[in-house]
Amino acid sequence: MEDLLAARSQMALSMAFHIIFACIGMVMPFFMATSHYKYLKTNNPLYLDLTKAWSKGVAIFFVTGAVSGTMLSFELGLLWPEFMLHAGPIFGMPFSLEGTAFFIEAIALGFFLYGWGKFKPWFHWFTGVVIGVSGLASGILVVAANGWMNSPSGFDYVDGKFLNIDPIAAMFNDAWFTQALHMSLAAFVSTGFAVAGIHAYMMLKGQNIEFHRKAFTIAIFFGAVAALLQPISGDISAKDIAVRQPAKLAAMEAHFETSKAAPLIIGGIPDVEAKEVNYAIKIPGALSFLAHGDFEAEVIGLDQFPEEHHPPVAIVHYAFQIMVGLGMVLVSLSLLYFISLWKKKNWQVKRWFLWLFVIATPLGFIALEAGWTVTEVGRQPWIIYEIMLTKDAVTPIPGIQYSFFIFTAIYVSLAAIVSFLLYRQIKAVPESLKNNTHTSSES
Repeated sequence: MEDLLAARSQMALSMAFHIIFACIGMVMPFFMATSHYKYLKTNNPLYLDLTKAWSKGVAIFFVTGAVSGTMLSFELGLLWPEFMLHAGPIFGMPFSLEGTAFFIEAIALGFFLYGWGKFKPWFHWFTGVVIGVSGLASGILVVAANGWMNSPSGFDYVDGKFLNIDPIAAMFNDAWFTQALHMSLAAFVSTGFAVAGIHAYMMLKGQNIEFHRKAFTIAIFFGAVAALLQPISGDISAKDIAVRQPAKLAAMEAHFETSKAAPLIIGGIPDVEAKEVNYAIKIPGALSFLAHGDFEAEVIGLDQFPEEHHPPVAIVHYAFQIMVGLGMVLVSLSLLYFISLWKKKNWQVKRWFLWLFVIATPLGFIALEAGWTVTEVGRQPWIIYEIMLTKDAVTPIPGIQYSFFIFTAIYVSLAAIVSFLLYRQIKAVPESLKNNTHTSSES
């Protein structure tokens, strides 16, 4: 395995692992705070049990996200020293602020976990809200740094040198808002449907049905609302990418030749050599409309770029199709859920209804991984778009493949440990419900 491939593989593995636990860590505190709020308003002990159960999950994901995120930050310097040499002083601000948000989140988590019976109830609830807000802020700040790689700004690039650095302009680059919006909604969709699916499965097993029904309702409400908003965010992102990164959009749609009234391609198998897409459904003019708001607008194709600067078309196209396809499945399930709230409440106790959400448990995270594949692979061969090539940023130190194998073993071990802890936590719910005694105040 050559060093460039090993370095890219290690970053891909690290990102794929970290993004799952980071998203859960961003979103679960909001579920926990909602359950806690309902307990304080209704004094229903099931909401207290749910809040405490979810708080343990939040702690697990916080620790795992902190470990994987720390590893990821070290990898940037170890694997891509040339990139960090130039990029560090420019986009270091969002990383510094993310560190501040992380510490606030850690302090608030400590207050929440050990504050039962020690703080006033509403202050205690507020610390839970702070966990969610600071976690979400951390995610947005990291995405702002990634946005800078896709839309570099805040400096003048003269004769290979980065001059007149403006960290504020770099942080608020042209890509940060669209990426942060899309990523934040994706986090709520993937986590909401995953958590709802787990609780739907427990309802199907007939265990503590009322407890799991309340959990399902909170999780799916967040996930369904986010899923219905996500196509709007996707449209904003597509129009932005069409202007800033036309090669990425062309790879997403396997759009090889610049044309007006460009068709939207659904499915299909790209043939890079023949520069065509086989077995695809084509909707005339739809790509022009989605990219520029005009059915007759010209959409730039890959023919406008040197072949050595083309992204890997097949990977980007398939990942984009998976992301959109699964996203539409989740939109359909969201509509189904809101129909059940509005007109068909009896659906919510039907086994077929619950099984749909059980099956959907992993779909949000698969779409999430596919979306990040589009973002990162679609930028290739650039690590800083149109400024620095990825191959020029990799470390000159040999033997990166051994680092890749070691990090793979670490991440697999972490995944196994987290899975075991979560399984044990879920198995412990019936016993904790049986043993808990409740009072009208926090315990």
